[in-house]
Formats: sequence, C-alpha cells, structure tokens
Amino acid sequence: MTQLQKYTWLIETIRRAGKISHKELSERWERAKDLSDCRPLHRATFNRWRDAIFSQFGIIIECQKVGGYLYYIENPEDIDEDKLKKWMLDSFAVGNLIGENLSLKDRILVNKIPSGSDHLKTILDAMRDFQMVEITYKPFKHSHGYTFAIEPYCVKLHENRWYVLGKNNRDEIKLYGLDRIEEAHILDRYFILPKGFNASEFFAPFYGVATGYDIKLQRIILRANENHKYYMNTLPLHDSQRMIEDCGEYADFELILAPTYDFVMKLLQFGSMIEVISPVSLRKTMKGWISEMIELYKND
Repeated sequence: MTQLQKYTWLIETIRRAGKISHKELSERWERAKDLSDCRPLHRATFNRWRDAIFSQFGIIIECQKVGGYLYYIENPEDIDEDKLKKWMLDSFAVGNLIGENLSLKDRILVNKIPSGSDHLKTILDAMRDFQMVEITYKPFKHSHGYTFAIEPYCVKLHENRWYVLGKNNRDEIKLYGLDRIEEAHILDRYFILPKGFNASEFFAPFYGVATGYDIKLQRIILRANENHKYYMNTLPLHDSQRMIEDCGEYADFELILAPTYDFVMKLLQFGSMIEVISPVSLRKTMKGWISEMIELYKND
C-alpha cells in the first residue's frame, strides 16, 4: 500500500465521520485488515500522516479538545471546491474501499478502460517541466502512425479515455487520445504556455472533447421525462446545466454550450427520454440523425 493510499484513507475516514477520536481511527484502521495487516494506527504515525497531508494537499486535520479529543477536517471547502483534488481523493477512496473488500472481487464489476494511461506519466512529466513531447500517433482508420512533436498544454479524462491537448508542428491546437499514441518521448526542447491559457475555460463551451468546430455557444433547453429528470439532476451533462422548471411529468433544463457532434451523440443515447426544445437548429440536427437511424431499420 502506498503512502498516498494511506493518506487518502485517513482523509476519507475523517470526512465520513465528521469528528472522530484517535482511538476510533486506530480501531477502524485495524479492521481494514487488507490495508493495515491488522496493525493499530499509532499516534506518532497518525501525526506524521497528518503533517504530510497538510504538506501535500493543504488539508488541515484539526483537533477539537473541548468535549473530547476529536479530529476533523478544518477546511473541507478546499476539497469540495478543487475539482481535481476532489476527484483524486474520491478515486483513491474508492480504490481503498475495494482494497478492503478484495474477497468480493468476483462480485465487484468495473468497466474496462482503453489503454493509454501508460503514456500519462510521460505527458504529465513534460507538462510539469514545460518540455515538448515527440509522439507517434495512429488515428483511427489509418494503417500506420505519424511521428511529430507537440507542446502538451493539458490533459482531460472523458468517457474513460485520456486526451492531451497540445500544439503540434503545424501550430494547430488539437486533442490526441492517449490510447492512440504508440510511443511518447520527452524532448530536450521547451515551450511557453500561452499567456492566460486556462484549461477549464478552454473546454467550458463544450460537452466533451470535440472542439475547434465553427459552432457558436447557444442556450439549449432539454426536456427530460418523468423518469429521466432525476438522472439529469444528479448527473448533469454540463457544468452550466440548471433546472428551470419541474412540471411533474417532465422537467426542463437549461445548458449553455456549443452543440458539437459528441453532444448530439450523447443526447441520442437517451432516446425518447430527452427532447430538445430549443434551439430549432439543434432540433433539426437531431431529427436528421434520427431519420438516418430509421433509414437503417426501415426494411425490418
């Protein structure tokens, strides 16, 4: 078990408890036998982890002395408001939880993720040091790969695939799927990130990873039926999504984004559970795709 896993176990255990004593922490650590080998969490070890958690994550584990020595997260907003930090801690927390229950491995099902994470470390190392990366990239439907250099600006995880956004040797800013990279090597060449570049802002107008298309930002109204409106509420399609009306049998949601083809494909997954109310142009696009689908099955 890595130190990072131990730290995330401690953070998540205290977060779930709200406030907890060292005695209870030690007992829970012992019960997590696949992680702790049934050993207690000694106070000196706990204090080292506590200091390391503050140093690495900026998360403060404070002690309430009045009413008993109880530990709690003093600055939970630093976790909740930092998407990457929250995602990372949540991911490790799930990993730890599964690690505690390896005896259930035949009853815990997960999706297979395409290869690509092999090159993630190389890309992140280059991003950190602002170094260029030479990649051999094989697009879908091509018989062989192409080798060229990119300036890696940021990485994005979408639909279980990792992508790197970078400027290539033609001065194009493009996305490259890591699962289509055959080789990646850091070069002894450096780049300067464009002034004012913000990865979140770059992708904010889009649903997923389809960018660079001449499609304007639009106000989109989606109507979800009585069953699907709950799923829309708990797992928004986009950061801009908000419910504007709940009529019982359906609910209307507003989104502000550029409706690229991957957004249309996502809407088609929901079938008749979601209807595009506006804009008219998006309704026409949906109708066109649906008509093509009907054409495929018209002879059945």
